[in-house]
Amino acid sequence: MAFGKSYWILVLAGLVLLGGCGEQRNSFRLLVPAHPFDKEVAAELVAVFEQNSRHRIELVPLPETFETALDALEEGYADLALVSNAQPYRKGITTVMPFYPTVLHILYRRGRSADNAENLLRGATVNAGPVGSASRQLLTGIIDSLDIEASDVTFVDKPETLPDVNVVYVPISPERLRSLLGQEGVAGEYRFLSFGAPQEVGAGGEIDRALLLNPRVSPFIIPVGIYGDLPEEPVLTLAVDKLLVSRPGIDATVVYDLISEIRRLQPALAATRPQLFQELSAEFDASGSTFVLHPGTQAFMQRDAPTFYERYSGVAEVLVTLVIGLISGSYAVVQIYNRRRKNRIDRFYTDVMAIRDSINERSSVNERAAAVERVRELQNKAFDLLVQEKLAADESFRIFVTLSNDIIAQLK
Repeated sequence: MAFGKSYWILVLAGLVLLGGCGEQRNSFRLLVPAHPFDKEVAAELVAVFEQNSRHRIELVPLPETFETALDALEEGYADLALVSNAQPYRKGITTVMPFYPTVLHILYRRGRSADNAENLLRGATVNAGPVGSASRQLLTGIIDSLDIEASDVTFVDKPETLPDVNVVYVPISPERLRSLLGQEGVAGEYRFLSFGAPQEVGAGGEIDRALLLNPRVSPFIIPVGIYGDLPEEPVLTLAVDKLLVSRPGIDATVVYDLISEIRRLQPALAATRPQLFQELSAEFDASGSTFVLHPGTQAFMQRDAPTFYERYSGVAEVLVTLVIGLISGSYAVVQIYNRRRKNRIDRFYTDVMAIRDSINERSSVNERAAAVERVRELQNKAFDLLVQEKLAADESFRIFVTLSNDIIAQLK
């Protein structure tokens, strides 16, 4: 009895162990983003996973030994990072999914000339985010392409006074603008820089040139009054996706599970930031990503794609129908051909029997000789048709030869 009880305890323990093995738990190290807004989003993502998921995301700070988050990912210091889709391509870094769109905001102090980029930036103090951010890289690239010395522009990360120009990629959010400007009640000191009128999109102007040269960005219109009194008129600017990217070597099934879990937790993410996560999508154009897609991402995007059998089952059914029809048609043709050859030998039967019946006891020797000659002519004609494959060398032909020889013998 004791042995039986111990046996069932071991069985139940094994079942529990097997059930635990079926529920895989993954832990991910997410780099703390450089931009304050991205830090808030990352912290909220960690909290949502902590409260609603069996998986776990841990925030890890970017060490000073790495200049950018991509450097840390390449070295395997972390598993995931939030980076702009405007970042340069890195071999080994893979896109997990687009996370949320960010919009380029350029604000300059009233009274400052914004006729062109040189007048706007020369001698200006600029708040363009931390080193390595998408906005800082964008502005650095613009300065390098213009006739402006690097010393003519002063970058300030935490300005004590109002900077002349503010440049940043952030989602549309009124509180973000206040954080960007650094002080309350100073929005009236600035104006938005627009790349043209909204109706100029698609008209072949400067905005279309910018989109053509930067295929990873898209046009975006900031509506009037979205930031209180700002902007005073519609602003045409650019938007770029914030991507969730991964280090090299993460298994495809792990990334597949991560995307599936983020999609499942979308309502919890959208509860606090509906503008960001209301339409969180894992289906996107791979050509718009800076980095190659992770195999797990590709598998998730193709999860509803038809299998090879489903894709070609219709074609296979048509082919099978055609083959069956071809076989049936071929068989029918062969049957018709054989029937025609049978009909030909039947005519020979009829003719040779008619010759035999035309001779009786009163027939003369000449009539019998003429009948024999006609029978031989029928035999020769039959053999000619046999050579031409218009008659078959089958039992019917052998019967005709035997019958005709017997009639010749009778007539003689």
